[in-house]
Amino acid sequence: MRRGASAYERELKDLFQGDPERIRAYGRSLPPAERVEFERIIERPFLVIRAAGSLGFDLVALRREFAFPLEVKASQEPVIRFSSSSGRAADQLVAHRAAVHRVGLMVLYAYRRVGQRSEEPWRLFGATRTSSGGMMGVLGRRLPPIETTREGNAILRWQNGMPLSQFLQTFRFLAEPPVTVP
Repeated sequence: MRRGASAYERELKDLFQGDPERIRAYGRSLPPAERVEFERIIERPFLVIRAAGSLGFDLVALRREFAFPLEVKASQEPVIRFSSSSGRAADQLVAHRAAVHRVGLMVLYAYRRVGQRSEEPWRLFGATRTSSGGMMGVLGRRLPPIETTREGNAILRWQNGMPLSQFLQTFRFLAEPPVTVP
């Protein structure tokens, strides 16, 4: 069965929103200890808005002081080359970077490896480097960047991305106060 791009956007939206059914299905690909940590998103989800449009972001994930514009990509291939498709993806990346630079946000690219069975299929990349300090700066420095070829073209290498479960765990560590036991 072939799925359209919007199906992957909805899947990622459901995961960030903490949809229990989607979270538990995705969590089956994780080791039991990581699964418990991943399922915490059910209790502390994001508000996610679909914002698809020409050269616009696919999703925007919101939570307290954080806002993440997300661009969703899906492919069976291990590498997505932005120079393909008449350069539209490269133009989109330039537009995304310019849009968030003005307001101090960080764009995330979410790469869904279609047909991936042995590891979790979603990987995240930072499309921009935030110069801000604080939690957003720390998170931005931990995310792998979109790579550039010798020719200057952007590429996503799926294996170099941060797994979604690791991203959410890192986010939680930075954004949520530690639980103290009296």
